[in-house]
Amino acid sequence: MMVFLALSIVSCSEDDPMNPTGSFTVTIQNVFEGKEYFNSGTTDGIPPGEDFTFSFQAGKGHRLSFTTMFVQSNDLFYAPSQNGITLYDDMGNPVTGDVTDKINLWDAGTEVNQEPGVGPDQAPRQTGENTGTDENGTVILVSDVNDGFSYPANEAVIKVVIEHDGKTKFTVTLSNVSDLNNFQTPLAPGVWVVHSTDNPLFESGVKASNELEALAEDGANSMLNNELMQNAGYVSPFAPGIWAVHNNSNPVFTIGQSASSELEALAEDGDPAGFISSLDGITGIRSFNVFTTPAGGSSPAPIFPAEQYTFEFDAEAGDKLSLATMLVQSNDLFVGGEIELFQNGSPITGDITSQLQLLDAKTEINQFPGAGNDQAPRQSGANTGASETGSISEVNDSFEYPAITQMIKVSISSN
Repeated sequence: MMVFLALSIVSCSEDDPMNPTGSFTVTIQNVFEGKEYFNSGTTDGIPPGEDFTFSFQAGKGHRLSFTTMFVQSNDLFYAPSQNGITLYDDMGNPVTGDVTDKINLWDAGTEVNQEPGVGPDQAPRQTGENTGTDENGTVILVSDVNDGFSYPANEAVIKVVIEHDGKTKFTVTLSNVSDLNNFQTPLAPGVWVVHSTDNPLFESGVKASNELEALAEDGANSMLNNELMQNAGYVSPFAPGIWAVHNNSNPVFTIGQSASSELEALAEDGDPAGFISSLDGITGIRSFNVFTTPAGGSSPAPIFPAEQYTFEFDAEAGDKLSLATMLVQSNDLFVGGEIELFQNGSPITGDITSQLQLLDAKTEINQFPGAGNDQAPRQSGANTGASETGSISEVNDSFEYPAITQMIKVSISSN
């Protein structure tokens, strides 16, 4: 639970008239590329009597959607409802077991239906892709089509089981069980996606996308997979943070030492308020303050992609700037650094991101980035994750993170 506040600049010393001085403006930009979905992937074709499994990470609030073509048809596909499959219940427990009852058979409305298993424009009888008669309809449940044909019950063709592998990992098994029944059909290659909004693959009552049409008519999943891949990935806000101008050692944090309680609150919960009292009166600190309100905003908040914080200060030769801001979709990671403000007696200017590092406060055990249930906004409150005892260091865990330049840009100008 992140706590935000707005305070005026705190100045701790007077300028020395004998040294070069400067006025500086710092801009902290969130440069993450915005994504609509958390993760995605593909499924293989599944002949009767065979299975396919896939695994993914997901946190509270995430849902699963997937689709696979009912091959012995013109444009029918299996998929969950408009909401997708909820992966955690209201108590925060992972959903597991047989979820076949959440799967429906849909008509893409792109090709006129023929009798299933007989139609000449169905695989493997069709002469090529997209050879049937165009329908120009919308996506609709097969049960609402009333085309005069009979279709096997969902559970007579497909079985879907979800397992929870611990922490935030899930494994899904898709089984083609049509070999046990009278009507047998392959299931075509498909796609899956983990998301937090409505099912991104289609909307009931709306015309199917070209990507869905290709999958539903011909089992061609590459177009839809490419669209999902371009719009899926890890994205994080950055939280309000702290800055300090000083001429001694970094007063905000020291790599190789344990995090202070103030840094722990910042790195775990995006709360920099404790620094206001802890830095006050320390010798060598010229000025310090928190940055809390996004540029153009009216109240404290984290910055999302394309948003930024700015702050200003005065400094003199020999001064350094230290800062820290939480990577929100983490347990206790923060971007921080210490920057020399003058070079050869002149104030610096330009992009200083390369002087920053993605650091681990080592106060809370890391979970999968963007899915951990003790990360904002999924955590139930501040300081709720499993505690860790260690020293501040560069991030070195089993997870992958974007390059720092793909997450944040910090620039400075002298006025």
